Amino acid sequence: MDRYSHPLGERYASAEMQAIFAPVHRYRIWRRLWLALAAAQHELGLSIPQEALDEMRSGLDDIDLSKAAEYEKRFRHDVMAHVHLFGDVAPAASGIIHLGATSAFVGDNADLILHREALTLIRDRMVRCIVHLAKFAAEHRNLPTLGFTHFQPAQPTTVGKRATLWLQDLLLDMEELEFRLKTLRFRGVQGTTGTQASFLELFEGDHEKVDALNEAVAKRMGFSEGYGVTGQTYPRKVDAQILGTLANVASSASKMGHDLRLLSHLREVEEPFEEEQIGSSAMPYKRNPMRAERICALARHVIVLAQDPLFTAATQWLERTLDDSANRRLSIPDAFLALDGILVLLENVSSGLVVNPQMIRKNLEEYLPFMATETILMQASSAGGDRQKLHERIRRHSLAAADRMKNEGVPADLLERIADDDIFDMDLEQLRELCDATRFIGRAPQQVDRFLAEWVQPTLARLEDGADQRLGEPDVRV
Repeated sequence: MDRYSHPLGERYASAEMQAIFAPVHRYRIWRRLWLALAAAQHELGLSIPQEALDEMRSGLDDIDLSKAAEYEKRFRHDVMAHVHLFGDVAPAASGIIHLGATSAFVGDNADLILHREALTLIRDRMVRCIVHLAKFAAEHRNLPTLGFTHFQPAQPTTVGKRATLWLQDLLLDMEELEFRLKTLRFRGVQGTTGTQASFLELFEGDHEKVDALNEAVAKRMGFSEGYGVTGQTYPRKVDAQILGTLANVASSASKMGHDLRLLSHLREVEEPFEEEQIGSSAMPYKRNPMRAERICALARHVIVLAQDPLFTAATQWLERTLDDSANRRLSIPDAFLALDGILVLLENVSSGLVVNPQMIRKNLEEYLPFMATETILMQASSAGGDRQKLHERIRRHSLAAADRMKNEGVPADLLERIADDDIFDMDLEQLRELCDATRFIGRAPQQVDRFLAEWVQPTLARLEDGADQRLGEPDVRV
């Protein structure tokens, strides 16, 4: 423990996401790319012996990272280090590995494959979060709760309707994420500046074979199409688009996290709290919303990281410059690992939300009389009262009751004041009947039902089974 250890690996990101960005996984992809290139070249008539392909295939996962480090120290070039390392386990292929290619052939195409794998994992985690939130919204579809604007008491909503707002954000993110997956393309076999000159030379000027090579390698690596043109690298704008999508997911998670922190303060809805969990080293009574706070903290990191690839895309000179490399090694894995950690937490929180109906009712009933004033005004006016005079009386009673709450720290006595005012001709029982919370939640329960049926369930019908097959139980680490 005498060297820096990255918190994303030690504390936050899942084993699945760390495996995607592990060096050995990247190098395995490099070898598969070299095999795909050699096999396609062989099929198109280049002099590449079958023995070379067989040895490459059998040595795909025989990777000695210590020896790779020795080669890289000698050559000061990571790709050439692995070309030689692969040649060690496939000696019949040592002369044809990387034939006609530039470093971006393995580097960039591998990055696109990693993007695809990591985006798929993010999508699966989002699906699991949506499943839990949908159940929560349905369960609490008609539980009235105090609504807030500006974090000031406003018209009531329901606990389930509020959860659909979190769901809506995630569904919008899902649309964007699926678009990114659908439109992710292959860099392909493009040569040093994107002109394919080296491959045209290998095939003695046969343009059709160069196109066939490009298509064959893409197909072997699971891509149906490549980018129309490239320089030495695929467009760095792609990284900016992908990290922008990740930042959007992070912002949605952060919004929900902030909401839960506020609701925790109100003691209405709380995140899971384990039996032996300690909220504070000094204050034993505390039950801090630490998961929601961590979600917000990590989300801030992902959102800020979205700037990195934008600057990189903006400063790539002509066909390519290498100032992208060090930044991409940091920003891209960090963004995926941090968002992965966020979604592991979000699934844990969403699956174990604790609702406190008595606190919800207490907080709501404190303000319901003020929200019922319009209904009281209409009832009294319909019974023959003067609407303008009634409005003025309610205004005065409301201000007096609110002042009493603030200055004396006692419950509002607005209904009692109105009941004692002869101009309204209504007793306290009548007034309390008008303060039934279900009168003020509008169509919230019906909106929950419709949203879940028309928006959430179709998404889950497409994606839920696949996510369940690929994911294990989330591991929330402190």
